[in-house]
Amino acid sequence: MEQAARAGTLTAASLMVSAPAAADAVRRARALPRLRVGLHLTLADGRAELPAQAIPHLVDEAGRFRSRSGLALALEGWRWFALPAARRELRAEIRAQFAAFERTGLPLDHLNAHKHLHLHPTVLALILEVGREFGLRAVRLPSEPRWFAGQSASSAGLAPWLALMRRRLDAAGLERNDQVFGIAASGAMDEATLLSILARLPGGATEIYLHPATLAGCAIVDTMTGYRHTDELAALLSPRVAAAIDHCGAARGGFLDLAAAGKLRAP
Repeated sequence: MEQAARAGTLTAASLMVSAPAAADAVRRARALPRLRVGLHLTLADGRAELPAQAIPHLVDEAGRFRSRSGLALALEGWRWFALPAARRELRAEIRAQFAAFERTGLPLDHLNAHKHLHLHPTVLALILEVGREFGLRAVRLPSEPRWFAGQSASSAGLAPWLALMRRRLDAAGLERNDQVFGIAASGAMDEATLLSILARLPGGATEIYLHPATLAGCAIVDTMTGYRHTDELAALLSPRVAAAIDHCGAARGGFLDLAAAGKLRAP
């Protein structure tokens, strides 16, 4: 991240406040005044901010969220919707993560969620409620153009949830992007992929996100098997990618930079 930000290709990043390296990430971000940082809300496949005894419906005894992906995560989503106790704990954990971000002293540029769980209507409602307390102004809309995402049943199934998210963000007066790239090719956003996106960059506000690192796959976390983090870092440091970005002539920055320039979609 730091290398790509210093190179000028990376303009925004998202922080998992309860991750083991969060303090180091904050220290590096403070040394990069042009890098915008948002909250990467984590409600699965990670550690909670609150102690386990405070949120027993959400985490195991070690304080880790019980679900990682797939069917287990889908079932967890039903529990969040159906169980009042789970919703109370969700609200408390979401507030705790906002508060942890606030304690970093970094300006809050945006919010997104690990595994895009802010698409869940219950989670989104709580984000909108709690976010007001912490000055939330922008949220990622995880809508990927179909030519890039493909015609899979999973991408098609997101359409009603994306439409609901658009309406709710607009009604709340929050800034949002028009489209995003990085979902279908998560962990494989190499130089060729970035160049193909930049050659067909659509109109409106676009977020292109990656997971760059100097290590790859399971060396980072066991749920990222097959992720090509080093290839993604190389793509961000590629002179060809830098030239393609310049050729586009698009305004760049964090969510709030683009909002100030009138480039984000807001009501």
